[in-house]
Amino acid sequence: MERVAIVSKPQQKELANVLPTLIEWLRAHGMEPILDSESAAYAESAPAVPRVQLPTHHPRLVIMLGGDGTLLSVARIFAATGTPILSVNLGHLGFLTEVSLGELYSTLEGWLARRHQIDQRAMLHASQWRNGERLAVFEALNDVVLSKASIARMGEFTIELDGRTAASFRADGLIVATPTGSTAYNLSANGPIVTPDVDAMVITPICPHLLTLRPMVVRGDASLTLRVAGVPDQTILTVDGQRAIELHLGDEVRCRRSRHTVNLVRIRQSTFFDVLRSKLSWGER
Repeated sequence: MERVAIVSKPQQKELANVLPTLIEWLRAHGMEPILDSESAAYAESAPAVPRVQLPTHHPRLVIMLGGDGTLLSVARIFAATGTPILSVNLGHLGFLTEVSLGELYSTLEGWLARRHQIDQRAMLHASQWRNGERLAVFEALNDVVLSKASIARMGEFTIELDGRTAASFRADGLIVATPTGSTAYNLSANGPIVTPDVDAMVITPICPHLLTLRPMVVRGDASLTLRVAGVPDQTILTVDGQRAIELHLGDEVRCRRSRHTVNLVRIRQSTFFDVLRSKLSWGER
């Protein structure tokens, strides 16, 4: 039997009814489910492993039950495998997780009948450097953010584009977003919306101390170096809003397009602008 991984958002009471039925349905259609630990709390009839170990079991499909935050976590875990992800919305906004619970089985039937499409999303590769030494590497679906931590004073940042200085400025922080991430923190910081099929990265300062400093859209194959030039107290690097790493004065964060992509299963023929209108009321009067 082909394996199907199931990943769930923790503490969702509806999972107690959803998961046993889903497991039974998958087995009736010739697939063997394997659960993460969060899902296993609601169903004991299928094997469970820690979430980060799921890719080693080589599932054919990942069924994600949760919100956009859960999808971001799942996307990073399966980035290297390219396993298709069917995301079912149990959250609030659900900008990336378009499938409702009521559409789960019709969507799975479409997947089995090969009526689906794969919505391929670019990821961002980032690495942290200190004194010429690489300390850590990260993959992000939405964004990487440099931001001050506690007090109200601004930090100082420098951006290099393909080895040349692009800007030096004082601000609360700095966002580098993928087109997918352009509708996340970047949008809240007055950055531009970029459609997912555009090969680009977005650089958006957070509350800069210059009226002339505006967000930039750069080539998708550009090489960016973000440098912490001055810190009032503490500067933090966050990845998709879920991982936090303390940065020191002089640290560099180097960003480029990842060689990995996230493959989202789509059945409905909705467009990116349909989602903008339904989720963000974009363009409505």
